[in-house]
Amino acid sequence: MKATKGETYTNMGKFLDYLRNSKKPLITLGCLLASVMGTVGLAHAVQTDFGKIKVESGSIETTLFDDTSAKVNIGYKLYTPAGLGAGEKVPAALCLHGYQNDHETSAAYAIELARRGYVALAIDEYGHGSTNAGMIDRGYTNHKVTTNYGWDEDGKTYLEIKGQTRYKVMMNFSNLDFFINKYSSSYDFDKGAMIPTESVRDASMGGSAAYAWLAGLPNVDSTRMVVTGHSMGTWASWSVSAAYSGVTLDGKLIEPRATAFQCGELFKTTRDTVGRLAYITDEGTPREIHWNNPLLITAKYDEFNYFRDYAKTPVTKEMIKDEQSLNFLNIGADEAEWNKTFHEDFVAGTSVRREYVVTNHRLTTHDHRAVAAVVNWFNKATANPTTMADTNQIFMIKEVLVFVAMLCGIASAVAMIMCMKEVPFFKTVFAGVPNRPEKLKTGWKFWKGALLTIAISGLTYPFLTQLGHGLMPLPEQVFKMTIGNGFLVWYLFLILVMLGFTLIPYFINKKKGKPTADMVDLGFAREKAPEEETTAAVSEIEGKKRTTKFDWALLGKSALLVLIGAAWMYLQVLLCTKVFQLDFRFIWPFFKTFRWSRLGQFFVYLPVFAVFFVLNNCRIFAYNRVKGVDEPGFKGFIQCWWKYALCMVGGILFLCLLEYIPFFLQLGPGADLLFSSTFGGPFMSLLIVFAPQVIVFSVVCTFLYRKTGNAFVGALLVAVLACWIVTGGSAMLFA
Repeated sequence: MKATKGETYTNMGKFLDYLRNSKKPLITLGCLLASVMGTVGLAHAVQTDFGKIKVESGSIETTLFDDTSAKVNIGYKLYTPAGLGAGEKVPAALCLHGYQNDHETSAAYAIELARRGYVALAIDEYGHGSTNAGMIDRGYTNHKVTTNYGWDEDGKTYLEIKGQTRYKVMMNFSNLDFFINKYSSSYDFDKGAMIPTESVRDASMGGSAAYAWLAGLPNVDSTRMVVTGHSMGTWASWSVSAAYSGVTLDGKLIEPRATAFQCGELFKTTRDTVGRLAYITDEGTPREIHWNNPLLITAKYDEFNYFRDYAKTPVTKEMIKDEQSLNFLNIGADEAEWNKTFHEDFVAGTSVRREYVVTNHRLTTHDHRAVAAVVNWFNKATANPTTMADTNQIFMIKEVLVFVAMLCGIASAVAMIMCMKEVPFFKTVFAGVPNRPEKLKTGWKFWKGALLTIAISGLTYPFLTQLGHGLMPLPEQVFKMTIGNGFLVWYLFLILVMLGFTLIPYFINKKKGKPTADMVDLGFAREKAPEEETTAAVSEIEGKKRTTKFDWALLGKSALLVLIGAAWMYLQVLLCTKVFQLDFRFIWPFFKTFRWSRLGQFFVYLPVFAVFFVLNNCRIFAYNRVKGVDEPGFKGFIQCWWKYALCMVGGILFLCLLEYIPFFLQLGPGADLLFSSTFGGPFMSLLIVFAPQVIVFSVVCTFLYRKTGNAFVGALLVAVLACWIVTGGSAMLFA
């Protein structure tokens, strides 16, 4: 039905009123959008070295290693020096990331190598990023060893692995497909025989297929290729270089000229007739493989004990003299030395070196010294004539710019929500903090709850996350995210705890006829004017009205607001990915665009994340209102934010100190010392990126609670963000 002229003027007037009333959030939104596009655009200029590097993204079509009918698309990012002629050939590097990362984690090495004339290919390994094969396609065995492979001839360290499939896969990261059968194939413990049909199938996790694709590119000199990998990617690097040992293409030897392992593990090797690092793959049909010019970078504060040669302490100067190092370097203990090249002959491939960097496991991917060591090593191995110093590095500029863009993107999601404040449909959501000064928590009333919250989250994190990560019997075809399952189990436990602390006092007080926290106090309803209240929604205890009805309309409108804000942020990520080939991250992958299977996983995990954060905001913000929460301005924000932030992140910060203070004192990581290495590893190492993430969440939740006065908007927004982080690019067991 066509609007009349009067209706048109009325609607136009309402629109103009909206613009006037929403001027500040709209201007903020525009400024944040400009900041996102500007910083990511500049970051793109840095990753292309201001036009000197051509950057392309795509996928490599291949098949699974042992099943040619199973089609696989391996996501990649390719960095090519600009201006190469049609027949011009340059060296090439394959970059492999670590567990829970993706191709962009290899960007530091890829950018710096491309600046020096390499074609650099960074891929998403099985189960990560945009690659559509799951980690299960790597294969696994039903056993492992508790020492480095090759040092267990007595058989006492040969142990059966029981538990969930994801646990078996993760326990087999260091089992490689070229190992002799007793390592690479399963074993029938009852019959005393190997089961070759159940084995590690492709320890390169797609790296071997990517290497072949890279070797075939028109500007690549396939005789001067190199491989580098970090963490899980080091095992993939061993496997790629082993797969191409002695391999020729069109009559040319295309084996890697060097392999650099960033935080890698050693196994027992020998030397071939030339003097190169070598391994005999099988006793029955022996094939000797070798690695040209291997470089092993070791982080002093590596949180994973197997990358510290199974030591509980930080890597010390003396560790260069242990049996594994001496075997790798092929020298005597009196000669052993860090940061020194032994048997130097890059043409023959006998050069070998262990580099010592003062950083931790995750930061090795962005450590200037580690990058310089790899660049320098590869230049020697490929006889690359670059004159650029190995210390001339720009990758961190790109990383910081994208980090700023990520923060602006999150802020713009909040700004978009605030732009809806003057829309009549949403006005009831922005009721503000309830005017109940008698309910403010001060002194011990606040600190009692805060300390309890910190203690429960901190004490349960190492155990429940690790339990969910590997051993909790979850339906793995439904809950496919390995790191996500760790948070899922932890959140489920905390949900039960929060329900207990909310419901038990409620029923006790109700039975005794004492005042209870009503729905407004819990953040589940807004404080309404007296004429809005209905008898069904209100009860009276000790002469005071209590709002007893859960406000489903408020929840629905809050969810719609969050959908609008999150969609706005996703559009920015999508635009940045399409135009600049960059997503929102800082060292660790945070916000990426979804492919369909990952979007499905997002909706699988979201309900638990949403319930957790709603209850979290109920307990920390609404029920624990503190002084300053209803005071306008920045001063009021800071006055209450630091307390809320402490409740949200205090347990995590406590664990950070518990983990790293002993480490920095040379005693070893706290989790290893207190709980054993079983409860160290991924989730303790994750603290350095998880703690800042929760601090950002606390800012978002505090701001939105002060504006809305309910537990829904801030909670649902951070639930979406947290679930997005977990499902967007991290490891999936099944594709």
